[in-house]
Amino acid sequence: MYYSSGNYEAFARPRKPEGADRKRAWFVGSGLAALAGAAFLVRDGQVPGERITVLERLKLAGGALDGIEVPEKGFVVRGGRELEDHMECLWDLFRSVPSLEVEGASVLDEFYWLNKDDPNFSLQRVTERRGQDARTDGLFALDDKAQKDLVRVFLATREELEGKRIDEVFSRNFLDSNFWLYWRTMFAFEEWHGALEMKLYLHRFIHHIGGLPDLSALKFTKYNQYESMVLPLTRWLADQGVRFRYEVEVTDIDFDLAPGSDGSPGRKQATRIHWREAGREGGVDLGPDDLVFTTIGSLTENSDDGDQHTPARLDEGPAPAWDLWRRIAAKDPAFGRPEVFCGNIPESKWESATVTTLDPRIPRYIQKVARRDPFGGGVVTGGIVTARDSSWLLSWTVNRQPHFKQQPADRIVVWVYSLFVDRPGDFVKKPMQDCTGEEITQEWLYHLGVPVGEIPDLAAHAARCVPVMMPYVTSFFLPRHAGDRPDVVPEGAVNFAFIGQFAETTRDCIFTTEYSVRTGMEAVYRLLDVERGVPEVFNSTYDVRKLLAATTRLRDGAELDLPGPEFLRKRLLRRLEATEIGELMQEFGLIEDERR
Repeated sequence: MYYSSGNYEAFARPRKPEGADRKRAWFVGSGLAALAGAAFLVRDGQVPGERITVLERLKLAGGALDGIEVPEKGFVVRGGRELEDHMECLWDLFRSVPSLEVEGASVLDEFYWLNKDDPNFSLQRVTERRGQDARTDGLFALDDKAQKDLVRVFLATREELEGKRIDEVFSRNFLDSNFWLYWRTMFAFEEWHGALEMKLYLHRFIHHIGGLPDLSALKFTKYNQYESMVLPLTRWLADQGVRFRYEVEVTDIDFDLAPGSDGSPGRKQATRIHWREAGREGGVDLGPDDLVFTTIGSLTENSDDGDQHTPARLDEGPAPAWDLWRRIAAKDPAFGRPEVFCGNIPESKWESATVTTLDPRIPRYIQKVARRDPFGGGVVTGGIVTARDSSWLLSWTVNRQPHFKQQPADRIVVWVYSLFVDRPGDFVKKPMQDCTGEEITQEWLYHLGVPVGEIPDLAAHAARCVPVMMPYVTSFFLPRHAGDRPDVVPEGAVNFAFIGQFAETTRDCIFTTEYSVRTGMEAVYRLLDVERGVPEVFNSTYDVRKLLAATTRLRDGAELDLPGPEFLRKRLLRRLEATEIGELMQEFGLIEDERR
């Protein structure tokens, strides 16, 4: 397997790998990584679809990419995925998946046209004082010390930041800035999360620094992520003959682990999958032509739904996805260390809630903050709106409506989440994790700016809310070291791979749809030796123009202050002006054109 960039590789079609017709593939889990892997097996590996089986413990595919109407409760979305232009593996996948709504178009075509016609941007990213504009004016407010913090982390090696927390490498100056407010609420970072992940995100999204204040860097699907992404992908896979077996819990995988004669890792082969189905133990023996792709860990494992009158429960009990990884990891050090990620629920949990309005009263307040008609069919909030002075650090968003195909035309679906779920609220005076859907709606309406006297009635009769507690939702952000996540294909592995957010590919950052798809693609290309390059991550971190543009924005447009006497400064500037670098620095506003 190798990485590539450019159209030469992007549009090339690989020849059928040797032995593709003999292969039989098993996917453990049906999240995006597995669905993508199955698609690449069919499209690029040219393995017959009927020889591919997806094993899923739940009744529905999609993993964290969900969106469903729960009887007696209402619409539920646990989270939303923020998409962008340069998710190279994701768009490589969806260019081949037919749209369910537009004849003759792919999912990528449909998405591309939608965001051309209705580009995303926010008209009010941050509020305070109960729905009032926080007047951040799109500025990052990073002082010199905070800017130096960012540069130091950006230039640090991975090894320097392993095991360190964000608040160990960033000063209070940085953590009190608008930049950190935009960043943490957009990506769900906490101060105790890993500094390494912060660094990787900075490199990965350096080209979008300028779009942080108004979220213009982002793009969104037409409907919820299940209906817009998972449903067309699973239908296409089924049309290719791929088999989906639901309510099958994989409990263990056996391996033949032959040690190397010279101390090397040696040969590793998966030999059997164990599962439980309908209360009975079962499984399948694996031969040399069987391939196993296992999703390890789960950010939505043990999610619990509350309802309008019942809080969501924090489920710290047995977690099948994590228990499976524990059993696998116990067999070889190369299979990772799951406890690093699943062993600290207080620092990996947060809660979201889906609010559905029932009459026109609440949408009027949404329109006041969003400055757009929520019934208009286009972009509404343009991403999350954060209540900066919320003790929960509450954020909320209204995507294009309807957010569900079956959603009544007179209702609006709102997604709400908080990073500090164990702090008392500003209106309900209770932690979010102890609140019913009605109480969460009250707290949201308070920060939306609804008159206090109207809040109880509107929360009780004008909306329905489903809270969801997720114990492991940011577990992959916890501080880690090399080896805590196993390689997608561990050294010596001949017929198995690990995929998903907890498998290691050094090419990207986690908590993105792109990461899941990339692990599935790398796994397939490596095990089948597909003769086509895996798309390289967009190289903005090596593009001097992107770096200069980001520098300008991080300085809120302020020119560089060159030290020393005025005559020396002017001499240096004249020297710079005669170079390409000088012209670029002038173009991006870092120095003034001395000839003007």
